[in-house]
Amino acid sequence: MAGKLEASEWIWRDGEFVKWEEATVHLLSLAVQFGVSQFEGIRCYNTPKGPCIFRLDAHIHRLINSCKIYRMVPDHSIETISEACCAVVEKNNLKNCYIRPMVLRGYGAAGLNPSNSPIETAIPTWPWATYLGDEALEEGVDVGVSSWNRPAPNTFPSTAKSGGHYTNSILVKMEAQANGYAEGVVLGPEGRLSEGGGQNIFLVDQGTLVTPQLDGTLLPGITRDAVFTLAEELGLTVKRKPVARENLYTAQELFFCGTASEICPIRSVDRIPVGDGSVGPITRQIQKRFMDIVTGQAEDSYGWLTPTSGS
Repeated sequence: MAGKLEASEWIWRDGEFVKWEEATVHLLSLAVQFGVSQFEGIRCYNTPKGPCIFRLDAHIHRLINSCKIYRMVPDHSIETISEACCAVVEKNNLKNCYIRPMVLRGYGAAGLNPSNSPIETAIPTWPWATYLGDEALEEGVDVGVSSWNRPAPNTFPSTAKSGGHYTNSILVKMEAQANGYAEGVVLGPEGRLSEGGGQNIFLVDQGTLVTPQLDGTLLPGITRDAVFTLAEELGLTVKRKPVARENLYTAQELFFCGTASEICPIRSVDRIPVGDGSVGPITRQIQKRFMDIVTGQAEDSYGWLTPTSGS
């Protein structure tokens, strides 16, 4: 389970490295007041070839797209931000770590018009192991369907990974843990399955992988996209379609996927066991293939890994 954040030494900030404890923002910045920030969560894995970042290019492109939606595109190019992600890992001498590129509106304007507030870019990175815990990856997690729904389409842009959006996920997480669950599962405004609190979700139904279609309520996850690729490689059929809540209770297998959660089995929903309550074979097959690639134990045939050293 994710615990206290472990500080590193350096943070990349608008073209230079600053000390971790000096990377501050004003209390009246728009990022602090109103959550006006766009960000990514990216994993770096230690491989036999050294530290490698998973799907760096896809993450930075999504970051820039989030910024475009909120009209706050940074001065730095995709190439500059990508190179800075590698550089900050190297600068901190990290191996397995989490990278958090952030673009935020700083201190300047009063009110809700952000145009007079500066756009700042920063990239912290820190050591981080499994989000839901090693035991979760092996045995699965217990989850509950949240009473909080995802906002309706055209309320928030679901394709943007924006700081302010995550207040909804925080409510989901707090409720789940108060009810004794590791994580919450969220429905959309019409009562159909959307995603986890901070992850996408897949079901296995009669040997077919099923996941909610992009309907304006869920983030198009980069790990979700990787699961599609691995499923095709493994000869699995994938259906993207509306999923009713009750399908969670009748699925043979369930798993979360995301940068933080990786491929995490779900063993119960609302205290109803998934299948026989153990990790299913398809989930385990996808999980193993995914981890083998990202840790360099198998060939990176999809070009997902970027060495931080450039070698």
